[in-house]
Amino acid sequence: MFEEKKELEEHVEGINNAPALGNQKRSANHQLDDAAAYLAQAGPVEYTDEEKKRVIRKIDLFVCVPMCMTYFLQQLDKSSLSYAAIFDIQTQTGLHGSQYSWLSSVVYIAQLCLQPASSYALIAFPIKYWVTFNMLAWSIVTVCTGAAHNFTGLVICRLLLGIFEATILPSFIFLTQMWYTRREQSFRTIAYQIANSFAAILGPIMSFGIGRATENSKTVKEYQGIFFFIGSVSVAFVPIIFFMLPNSPTTARFLRKGNDRVIAIDRLKENQMGTKSSKWKWNQVWETYKDPKTYLWAAMYFCTSTPSGGFGAFGGLVVKGLGFTSFKAILMQAPTGAIAILTLLITIFLTNRFQARWMIVAACVVPPIAGAVGLCRVQRSDPYILLACYYVAQSLAGIQPLLYSWANLNQAGSTKRVVVFATMFVAQCTGNIVGPQVYLAKEAPY
Repeated sequence: MFEEKKELEEHVEGINNAPALGNQKRSANHQLDDAAAYLAQAGPVEYTDEEKKRVIRKIDLFVCVPMCMTYFLQQLDKSSLSYAAIFDIQTQTGLHGSQYSWLSSVVYIAQLCLQPASSYALIAFPIKYWVTFNMLAWSIVTVCTGAAHNFTGLVICRLLLGIFEATILPSFIFLTQMWYTRREQSFRTIAYQIANSFAAILGPIMSFGIGRATENSKTVKEYQGIFFFIGSVSVAFVPIIFFMLPNSPTTARFLRKGNDRVIAIDRLKENQMGTKSSKWKWNQVWETYKDPKTYLWAAMYFCTSTPSGGFGAFGGLVVKGLGFTSFKAILMQAPTGAIAILTLLITIFLTNRFQARWMIVAACVVPPIAGAVGLCRVQRSDPYILLACYYVAQSLAGIQPLLYSWANLNQAGSTKRVVVFATMFVAQCTGNIVGPQVYLAKEAPY
C-alpha cells in the first residue's frame, strides 16, 4: 500500500515538455503527450476552488469507485477457495497432503512471475481495456473452478487466477498516479484497501447463504456453489467497470462539461515538488541494495505477509477446527474484515498524528503476537477464548500499509522508489507463498 508515494512528476514533464500529438511514435498509453497538447491548445485557464472540487468529485465517482469495486471483487474471487475449504472442498475433490496449501501459494507464484509482463502491458494497451479484460478472465476462471473435481483442475484454475489478477496492483498504481495529486493519493489508496477488507466481511456472509441454498442439492455441492456464485457476481460487474472506468483524462467522457478536462489535467501541476528524471539510474539501484534498511524493510514485509498468507488460506479451517460447524465457522470469518478496517483507520490516524512510523509499527506487532500465543496456549476446551485470540491476531492487517509508506518516504530518487517497491512486492509474494506451507495436514485441526 501507499505506492502513491512514487513520483508523479512524469505528468508535469509531459505537460511541459511533450511534443504535439502525432509528432512522435507512441504506445497505447500516450496520456502525457495528449495532456501536453491539450493544455497547449487550451492556453491559460483560471478556475475556482469550487470548480476544482466538483471535478475531483467526478474523478472519485468514475475512477476511485471502479477501483474499489474491482479490488473488492478481486479479493472476493481470490478468497473463494478459503470459503470453499470450510465446506470440505478437500474431501470432495480428493486433496491430500500439502495440495490444498499449494492451491493458495500458486496464485502468488503466478503473480510474482507475471508482474513484469503485467506492468509492461499497461504501456502497450489502454488501461481501461486491459483491466476489464483481466477482470472478465479471472471471473470466468473463478466460475470454472467450481467445475474442477481434482487437484489438477483446481491448480490450473488457481494458476490462471493468479496470472489474470497480477495486473491489479500495477494498474491501480498507474491509475492513482494518472488522476490524483500527491496529497489526494493516500486517501484514495486507503479507500480501495478498505474495499479489499469489505470483501472479508461480505464474502463469508455470501458463502453462508450459498451453503444454505445448496445444502440439500444433489447436483451442486456447497463448495461448487461458492465458486459459481462469486465468479458470476464478478462477471456481472465487468460491464459496469467498463462503462465507468476511463482510459485517461484527455479522453474521459465525464469531463466533457465546460473546463472540466483542462482542470483535471492542469491541477496535476501541484505534484511538482522537484525534478523527475525518466532515465533509469543504475547508481541508485546499487545504492538501494547497499542500504541495510532495504533488507530490513523486505524482511519485515516477509514476516508480515507469511502469517497473513497463512490466515488467508487456513483461517476458516482454524476456526472450524475449534469445534464449530461449517455454517458457524464461515460466519465467524466476517468480523476479520471489520477488524482489518478498524486497524487500518486507527494506524493511519496515529501515523498522521504522531509522524513516528517505527513506533506505530512496533505497537502494531504486539496484538498479532499476543493472539498467536493465545491460539497456541489456551486450552481447546475454551473455543470462544481461542476465537477471541484469533480475532486479536487479525490486527496484523494494519502493518503492511505502514511498511510500504515507511519505505517509500525514505527514498529520494524515483529509481530508488521503484526498486524498493519491487523488492517489497517480492517479499510480499514470497511471504504469501510460504505462509500456507507451514500449515501441515497431519497437524489438523491444531
